[in-house]
Amino acid sequence: MKHRYLPMTEQDQKEMLDVIGISAIDELFADIPEKVRFKGEYNIKPAKAESALLKELSQLAAKNADSKQYASFLGAGVYDHFKPIIVDHVISRSEFYTAYTPYQPEISQGELQAIFEFQTMICELTGMDLANSSMYDGGTALAEAGNLAAAHTRRKKLLVSEATHPEYIDVVKVYAKGQNIEVVTVPMKDGVTDLIKLEELVDEDTAGVMVQYPNFFGQIEDLAKVEQLTHAQNALFIVSANPLALGVLTPPGKFGADITVGDAQVFGISEAFGGPHCGFFAVSTKLMRKVPGRLVGETTDEEGRRGYVLTLQAREQHIRRDKATSNICSNQALNALAASVAMTALGKKGVKEMATQNIVKTHYAKQSFEKAGFEVPYQGAHFNEIVVKVNGSVADANKVLLEKGMIGGFDLGRVNADLKNHVLIAVTEQRTKEEIDALVQEMGALHA
Repeated sequence: MKHRYLPMTEQDQKEMLDVIGISAIDELFADIPEKVRFKGEYNIKPAKAESALLKELSQLAAKNADSKQYASFLGAGVYDHFKPIIVDHVISRSEFYTAYTPYQPEISQGELQAIFEFQTMICELTGMDLANSSMYDGGTALAEAGNLAAAHTRRKKLLVSEATHPEYIDVVKVYAKGQNIEVVTVPMKDGVTDLIKLEELVDEDTAGVMVQYPNFFGQIEDLAKVEQLTHAQNALFIVSANPLALGVLTPPGKFGADITVGDAQVFGISEAFGGPHCGFFAVSTKLMRKVPGRLVGETTDEEGRRGYVLTLQAREQHIRRDKATSNICSNQALNALAASVAMTALGKKGVKEMATQNIVKTHYAKQSFEKAGFEVPYQGAHFNEIVVKVNGSVADANKVLLEKGMIGGFDLGRVNADLKNHVLIAVTEQRTKEEIDALVQEMGALHA
């Protein structure tokens, strides 16, 4: 019989107890007072045979509404994108999925090269000078950018656009609290950052200005104007970008961004009910020695052969936490590899085509909703997502859509009271014209 693990027999258990010199497992807990030990029965089901357990778990898993069986219009930071089949093949190789910390380059060249390629492709997409080996996700990457800005400028105020992902803003605030950094939210207008308010708020105490590109509502921010207002006060310009969108949009580096962060989930990483993801962190050269996380560099050995090593940081960054300069003590190397494989498989033309399809299909959805009588409040340039106003509860509408085989959009009323009865609809390259038409038709029936 093929086991996924090695079961322990009674003989195995006895031999182990003999080795450590005790006769029963209970003796291992002799130091725990009797009065605090749990004497009852746990409220769990009796153990089952492996085949019966697998059958039960499979039945439970089948109840999930996943994007393989349902047409998903749910985005808000986690998206259903095309994933080349080669991604799972590569990351399932044991030399990658068992790899951990590549401190010894002589035995980690494959892992280090994979990370180096990830850094290189992120730099190409963002237009920045260098990138690190990955972060936990987009939210923590943005928060680390805020901490870096405060440390670099020696200022204690961050401005973050209200049009940034609300969960990202929350993470920024949590990180900032520990550093006694003030976080000020810049109001939005018509779905984008209110530039007049930004001009009023940015001052000589501002460490950095944060905007998302495209923003949480799918709108395209005016990075040129934000950069001008930010650098006029010598603050750092921080952009949280969707790397897929950068296949067609002008990269933040071209607008003078000092730090560009984001989430690489859009490349080869499944939704997985919200994680794990892979954040990225890219900077201009002036900040290269202050980047959190790991950096991999290319070099040559004493015989002139190409090689890869961790560079620019002391080991204390990852081991001696009291001396570390950031909260990142690891990275998402396996997910970074998945993103690298996906980007390589797609190629530059493929990434551009994929991004273009997102724009075209989202535009078609927007026009279809408007023709069906829906209000689409934000009319600026957009990518991947649109906001649609509905009659009644978004949650109720999503329940009906689920019965029709569709996963509806994100209920914006959950994060902004002013957007009650508004839904954020995500349309990726995965959605067909027939699926979009079906969504509009079903929502139209509820809207009437």
